[in-house]
Amino acid sequence: MKRRDFFLKSAGVGLGLGAAMSLGSFKTLTAGPSAFALPDMAAVRGGEPDVMFDRAIAAMGGMGHFVKKGQKVVVKPNIGWDVPPERAANTNPLLIKRIVQHCYQAGAKEVLAFDNTCDAWTKCYKDSGIEKYVKSAGGKMVPGNTEGFYQEIELTQGKRLKKVKVHELVLDADVFIDVPVLKSHDAAKLTISMKNLMGVIWDRRYWHRNDLNQCIADYATYSRKPDLVVVDAYNVMMKNGPRGVSKSDVVKMKAQIVTTDMVAADAAAAKMFGVDPASVRYIRLAHEMHAGNMDLSKLNISRIKI
Repeated sequence: MKRRDFFLKSAGVGLGLGAAMSLGSFKTLTAGPSAFALPDMAAVRGGEPDVMFDRAIAAMGGMGHFVKKGQKVVVKPNIGWDVPPERAANTNPLLIKRIVQHCYQAGAKEVLAFDNTCDAWTKCYKDSGIEKYVKSAGGKMVPGNTEGFYQEIELTQGKRLKKVKVHELVLDADVFIDVPVLKSHDAAKLTISMKNLMGVIWDRRYWHRNDLNQCIADYATYSRKPDLVVVDAYNVMMKNGPRGVSKSDVVKMKAQIVTTDMVAADAAAAKMFGVDPASVRYIRLAHEMHAGNMDLSKLNISRIKI
């Protein structure tokens, strides 16, 4: 399916909620259930990462719908690789900054970001640009490189993954926001929101040795799911993922998906990438295990063009 086919079908929620907001000033929009029916997903294209998020989160009822005053928010970008932002191996730093800003505007007590990186964490945090942008918005970066940060939990529905050590930040967070970058992956075909959660667990090697796709789906059944999923598809690595080779691997899609359902997010992102979601095994498995819904025809989607 062509990318335009995904975005240009009839909209579910009007675009009035998504009036563009300036970088230096914006208001948190909220609405009660009696005001209008919130969509299951907002899909945006054509803008810069921060502006697209403004429009998407407005369509979803505003950040105040997810973050309440005094809460601790944990944001999980993909920061796995020591490469600059234009390589699109990591989540766009401007998007992360905007999410942190919205969280504080909604009344968050603190906003923390982290990843269990593949390359040296200090270099990844710095060279991705994410550390700088998070701090500039008042957030805090936390390392994920020590096993002592992780606590073991059980996966009662897991088929290959029965137990896993999860970073304590995720377990203690009032609000957990998953912010993957859409890109190719040599072992899983695509890495999106469910696979991004490999950065909140300790032993990734076990997953790779014991049916990676099934382990991804198994973890998606865990009860502590993200409260919000934001898929960064501004710059998309179309080949040589997950690290990429050069900027020539990257296509500028200028798109974004916001939802509460990881499986739906990954299905929609797969279609944007030009891949049938059912051909991405972990998406299909997670759907079959009732971790979420990959059938986009069943969802109310607000489609926004900037």
